[in-house]
Amino acid sequence: MKDPVAELARMGTDAAGQVVRVDLGPFRPYLVSHPDHVQQVLTAQWSNFTRDGMFWRPVRRVTGRGILREGDEWVTARKILQPLFTARYTANLAEDMADAIAERVHELEIHARTGEPIDAADQMTAIINQAVVKVLFGGRISRDTAERLAPEFATCATSIAFRLLFPFLPYSIKVPGDRAYLRAMNNIDEIVYPLIEQARREGASEGKTDLISVLLAARLGPDGRGDMRQVRDDLVSMYATATETTATSLTWLWAVLHEHPDVSARLHEEIGRVVGNDPARPEHVPRLAYLNMVLQELLRLYPAGWLIPRQAVSDTKIGGVPIKAGSQVLISPFTTHRLAEFWDRPLEFDPGRWTGDGATPRHRYAFFPFGAGPHSCLGQNLFRIEAPLVIANLLSRYRLTVTNPQPLTALPGASARPKEQIMLRLVPIERSTRS
Repeated sequence: MKDPVAELARMGTDAAGQVVRVDLGPFRPYLVSHPDHVQQVLTAQWSNFTRDGMFWRPVRRVTGRGILREGDEWVTARKILQPLFTARYTANLAEDMADAIAERVHELEIHARTGEPIDAADQMTAIINQAVVKVLFGGRISRDTAERLAPEFATCATSIAFRLLFPFLPYSIKVPGDRAYLRAMNNIDEIVYPLIEQARREGASEGKTDLISVLLAARLGPDGRGDMRQVRDDLVSMYATATETTATSLTWLWAVLHEHPDVSARLHEEIGRVVGNDPARPEHVPRLAYLNMVLQELLRLYPAGWLIPRQAVSDTKIGGVPIKAGSQVLISPFTTHRLAEFWDRPLEFDPGRWTGDGATPRHRYAFFPFGAGPHSCLGQNLFRIEAPLVIANLLSRYRLTVTNPQPLTALPGASARPKEQIMLRLVPIERSTRS
């Protein structure tokens, strides 16, 4: 209960990747962490391990049907949404995304002038939220509305921790987090449904590719009628996909840089040399080699998607262990990314492992921060652009100092955010000292 994410990782690493039966009283799922077994569950036999079972109930209370479901609902949602998240399409959005990020980072200048610390989680969420709203929703969501929406999603993501640890408890029994979750979910609906209805009344302009227009065109008939709940579920799912991973990862980053001043210094040097005095642009990203190594290592040690639950459809075996139909299987990148068989010094943050000989491919499934197989995260291409632009824009302007350093605990929600608050002080970098 004190640190369940780390405890699950300890179970898997102590077993050296063997299948572990986790004893949660009346509920005994299997922890699967060896890359061979991950490959079997997520790719080779993916249709026999579905996204069903009690672990999915807390998430689906807010996301509903669609991209996080199985069967025809998932196939239809993926067909509609995947074109919006291809590498080519997200690259076309990069300029607008860079503008939105630079604008939001510039607004932090007031905190730099006053010396007032900022909350890392809140600010990373706000920056990513503004960028995602601009590029995926066009002009359909005002900034005020977007800023009301972001904290509600963060509440939903973090308030399900108890339900994830005790998924067998019926919803008739109220547990910690339930009240906050339901309040946030209701607030999300009060914001999202009017946006959908307004877009439906306005009608889709030809060629308009914002997310709401695409969903309405696909889900509603020629008469404008259709399942508005389905549109809502698709919209909520994709908003969460596009924001949660990046905001969570960037929150961890500042604590990591505080603990590794050598990494921070090298990162500042590269960004100053490549980006210079101007805001970071998409063309800078491929040239920020060390920054991308830091991100890879950040995703290894602190993958936002820390838990990937599956349910066996029919009897099978994993690593020689019989798995009966209906059994719950838990895959945790947080665990696999720490297996000593595949990672030298697995608990050490070392961006250098991603270059030269250190970048030699290990097992294909020793590193899977965005999942794998048919259900891999649609938002990963967006992350590859968003995250470097946010970091480069921040570190080209400021030195960020953690004002309350402390040991951090991963909170076991929909993503693994730090449980503790991370406060940052921004110190402007004098332009004359930039290279």
